[in-house]
Amino acid sequence: MNGVNADVDQRPAVSVVVIVYNDEARLPTAVRSVLEQTLRSVEVVIVDDHSTDGSYEVAARLAAEHPDRVRAYRLPGNSGGCGAPRNQGIRETRGEYVLFLDSDDVLERNACRNMLEAAESTGADLVSGLCVRVHVDTRTRKEVKWYPWLYARTRTLDSVSELPDLLVYDTLSTNKCYRRDFLVDNRLEFPVGIHYEDLFFSAQAYAAARRITLIPNRVYDWNVVERTESKSISNRRAEIANFAHRMEIHRRVDRLLADQGMRELKFHKDVKFLKHDLVLHLRDLPFRDAAYRQEFAGLARAYLASIDPAAYDEVEPIHAICAHLLRMSDWDNLLPAVDTLTNRDKVSAPLVERDGRIYWCAEHLDAPGEEGEFARRILDVTELGYHARPVGKLFLRNELTEYRETGRGAVRLAGRVTNPLGVIPPGARLTAELEFYARRPGVRFQTFRVPVATVRHDGPYVSWQATADISRTLRPLGIVDAVWDVRLHLDVDGERTSSRLTAAEPGLATGALPVRPRLTRLVADRVEPQISARGHLAFRLVPDKKANVLVTRGLQGTPGRLAKTGYRKAKTLRKKATSGDTKIRLYHEVFQRMPMRRRLVVFESHLGRQYSDSPRAIYEEMRRQGLDFEAVWSYTGRPKGFPADATLVRRWSLPYLRALARAEFWIDNQSFPLKLTKRPGTTYLQTWHGSALKRMGFDESGWKLKTRAEQAEQQRTLDRFDHFLIRSEHDVRTLAKAFRLREKVLLRVGYPRNDALVRAREARGARGDGARAAAERASLAAELGIPPIPADKKVLLYAPTFRHQGQRRFTLPFDVERFAETFGDEYVLLVRAHYLNHVVLPPSVRGRVIDVSAHHDVTPVLALADALITDYSSVMFDYALLDRPMLFFTYDYEEYVHEGRGTYFDLLERAPGPIVRTEDELTSVLRSMPLEEQTLKYAAARERFTADFGEYDKGTAAQSVVDQFFSEWRHK
Repeated sequence: MNGVNADVDQRPAVSVVVIVYNDEARLPTAVRSVLEQTLRSVEVVIVDDHSTDGSYEVAARLAAEHPDRVRAYRLPGNSGGCGAPRNQGIRETRGEYVLFLDSDDVLERNACRNMLEAAESTGADLVSGLCVRVHVDTRTRKEVKWYPWLYARTRTLDSVSELPDLLVYDTLSTNKCYRRDFLVDNRLEFPVGIHYEDLFFSAQAYAAARRITLIPNRVYDWNVVERTESKSISNRRAEIANFAHRMEIHRRVDRLLADQGMRELKFHKDVKFLKHDLVLHLRDLPFRDAAYRQEFAGLARAYLASIDPAAYDEVEPIHAICAHLLRMSDWDNLLPAVDTLTNRDKVSAPLVERDGRIYWCAEHLDAPGEEGEFARRILDVTELGYHARPVGKLFLRNELTEYRETGRGAVRLAGRVTNPLGVIPPGARLTAELEFYARRPGVRFQTFRVPVATVRHDGPYVSWQATADISRTLRPLGIVDAVWDVRLHLDVDGERTSSRLTAAEPGLATGALPVRPRLTRLVADRVEPQISARGHLAFRLVPDKKANVLVTRGLQGTPGRLAKTGYRKAKTLRKKATSGDTKIRLYHEVFQRMPMRRRLVVFESHLGRQYSDSPRAIYEEMRRQGLDFEAVWSYTGRPKGFPADATLVRRWSLPYLRALARAEFWIDNQSFPLKLTKRPGTTYLQTWHGSALKRMGFDESGWKLKTRAEQAEQQRTLDRFDHFLIRSEHDVRTLAKAFRLREKVLLRVGYPRNDALVRAREARGARGDGARAAAERASLAAELGIPPIPADKKVLLYAPTFRHQGQRRFTLPFDVERFAETFGDEYVLLVRAHYLNHVVLPPSVRGRVIDVSAHHDVTPVLALADALITDYSSVMFDYALLDRPMLFFTYDYEEYVHEGRGTYFDLLERAPGPIVRTEDELTSVLRSMPLEEQTLKYAAARERFTADFGEYDKGTAAQSVVDQFFSEWRHK
């Protein structure tokens, strides 16, 4: 072992150990990042792991150029990892503190100063800062912060137990500064001869440190090169030894935690292992042969046996499912599950329903004792809601079962599409086609389609078979569209589902097929099948070897640079042309200068999400009266359920903006885009979407905190309203005041959407008390597409307000299965979640609890219900018009009122029905107080409530609006 220069007398504040192996080109940059630190008292200790290139010579030259700051050493033989050179570096350091740097990375310029100051001010043994992964081979050098939530602020820990995520997630050794005496006194060294040495070294350091300080400063740039033939040690997952080393390191860390009395940290580590470490290797299983899989399973099972079973409940269902199936060596179910692990939301298993629950597979459910109970818990996927989705909204696994060349340029493909829970019924009419399309979005000039000759039901699958003449079908440009993906479009009784072709076994698709690119065969003369990182079949253009040299030279020369520059400019222009700013400019500078179209009306409901509410009621009244007008409805997503006798435009599309700019009337219930000004000749009818319980507009604290300019901008959007529909003087005191609307804008006619509710109440009153007529109920049920409701059952509607729960899925605040079991013989419960939330009901409640959230219009749902259960939703004001019982399940009242934006009145004092705060209270009220009793008991309260909040809802709102604004459009 050779030292290049002698020791100097003065001890540096920080020593940075730079390790290198066969990296002579990048080593100087790494060393320079240390020498240029703003903290000058820093030395560099370079340790070469016996490189076979000129790395050590470069290190020696750097030491000679900076004799007082750089020293270089060389190991006598290559150690095969990072542990030995770092350990040698620790021994050679002289600084008070030690950092580690890899030769292909760099330190941030202030890293040493920031970490030293934190260490000295807090007395920490270990200081850790933010690491940033820099993808150096991307055009924009994309940056990704390494677990940034750990470094949101400066904090000091007396033990890593105070922040288990630190030990679990930030296992790097290189973004940290260590007190040298701390390393020496605790004999902290990296393990040698084994990969993932950082995991064990960091665990040792965390466990031994008496004080740890985290700083939010960027300290380390981890340079990542994706496109490289030589993968890093940790990324060589095709080698089974790689996984074996990972398992051994995990076992060592577990023993360390046990020895240090930190067993509680292992649970957090188990969770991370299931959702991260194991997943990294599971995703590669479809690309590995049987021998690798068996050895992998043996290693994994041995370690999974030590995982706390409770950890499975802390990860996503598919992570737990894969781990359990691996434990069981159930390859038939595991490999499809890995497909879902890799491709989020893909349904790769046929699924099974048992005892009202949905399971990933039937196997293992009947295992005896605790094993069977554990399997049922892990394999239960009811909450994912697969059973509630139609085939068109399912991403189905499509396993490629055959790939065979049948002649020059042609290939026979066959596969099977998973049919979960028989969502594709046996009698369905099936057709299909294959589509080939360029992967790069900017060059999808055209796609190529091939009809599928055979599609048939095949047990829990749908099998298909097709022959594609690739040579004639696929006509790429070449160069810019080198990769072509394939998908199957399956039509099931007119509803389409699309899926990618998954190659589940390695080596299934091989060979080459001739093609004729449009830029001649100089750019490519054949395509080869390849399997993408997500396991899907694709085809890559392969050039002739001699021609490839010429093409590559051309691409790297002036013509190639000009072509690439031209393409990038065109791509930028296209992106700019479709940007929001450009569209807004087009709207104001082009479309608004076009002549106004008389009798053009643009309708919108809930930002285009629905065909519903008062805009719908006005539109249908205009059609009923036979008015002569041009109707445009905006939609978001897909226009399913929107009227066929209107022009449909996608929200924010150019046709949408053009229609708004030229329309004589705007009618909506929320807001047309805020940045679009209304031309003077356009009349804006704002119907709004409900009376207010919670504070709105400028009455909200959030609005009050905005700057004066922001408030003025918001007011300008509200001033676009020419007329604002009012249903009570409560709206005048709340909504109108909160939006700062002028009196002349207010239109006291009620809500058009509520006309149907007023008519329903009057119709029931005309028939007298008692159950509604069977014909009326059947008609409403049919309109909603739900099964007929028995005459001896009442209908309850549960309609809560919007909930922020960190995700769109809404968790019901009561046990829906218990509810169905308790009241299923007496009631049918309809559940309508807010349109921004999503609810999943288990199959066990089928027929007794029905999700009606997908229906655009809530009005017929309200009319069908014999009673309403709500919390703070504005549907209470509408439902009151029916004069039927209401129950208020306010389980989070204090939080909603005091931690939210506040309310205009105390619901507990004015609610026209019983208030319940718990599930047991809800059950008790429904048991002890029949609806007929509630009807009588709260009659006076409902009457007052209706008078206060619906005084202008007389059942004639739509007609009143049409008569006032559109009567002259009647045909004469």
